[in-house]
Amino acid sequence: MSDDLKVTRNGQVLEVVLERGKANAIDAATSVAMGEVFAGFRDDPDLRVAILTGGGEKFFSGGWDLKAAADGESYDADYGVGGFGGISEMHDLNKPVIAAVNGYACGGGFELALAADLMVAADHAQVWMPEIFAGVMGDSGCFRLTRRIPRAIAMEMLLTGRRMGAEEGYQWGLFNAVVPLGQLMDKAREYADMMIAAAPLSLAATKETVRMAETMTMEDCYATMKSQGFPMFEKMLTSEDAQEGPRAFAEKRDPVWKGR
Repeated sequence: MSDDLKVTRNGQVLEVVLERGKANAIDAATSVAMGEVFAGFRDDPDLRVAILTGGGEKFFSGGWDLKAAADGESYDADYGVGGFGGISEMHDLNKPVIAAVNGYACGGGFELALAADLMVAADHAQVWMPEIFAGVMGDSGCFRLTRRIPRAIAMEMLLTGRRMGAEEGYQWGLFNAVVPLGQLMDKAREYADMMIAAAPLSLAATKETVRMAETMTMEDCYATMKSQGFPMFEKMLTSEDAQEGPRAFAEKRDPVWKGR
């Protein structure tokens, strides 16, 4: 485990805090460690939700460590399983990840937050994509940002590097909630608790289906469903939990999920 990561199990929630210098920048070694953490989260049946945040009050993450880049670390270095930050390319992660943006999220740090399923932000947080001024571009940002906010606003950020504050981000639907810094983790944990109350396979099926359906027409979505083309959806339908849910409702009690 890297000294730059603080990892805590809080019941069924894994909390990951990036603590690497004043900007929480990520080099290849830190990214590899983050990938190992999130692969462990993915594979642990006792963990249901992950929360990722930054240490301190100023930076969520400054993104790619440009000092490491200046020392020879390449743009396409091996960033480990899951790609940069451990989740950017972990496409088989069917458990929810919440980014608790505690401050500045720029470049790869913003891209890392975009790779999460939900984002909650401290009211002083800012996000921006400055890669064009470092001679590169925000690849993951190009993939994801136009899917999260209107294209014109996303292109403005990508092509000018302008900063977006927390309240504006909330208005565009980028953030699920904006709260004072002292309430940030409580809000993230509140979302996590709501997810834990749901059936594990239902959450997994939801994540997988959304991911697969994003590039399909509506007709293809239904055709794929009817041809049993969504694997986790099919697993969910035939699970014990799919029987437990209606039974618990009829018996007026809380369901007991088994994840199978």
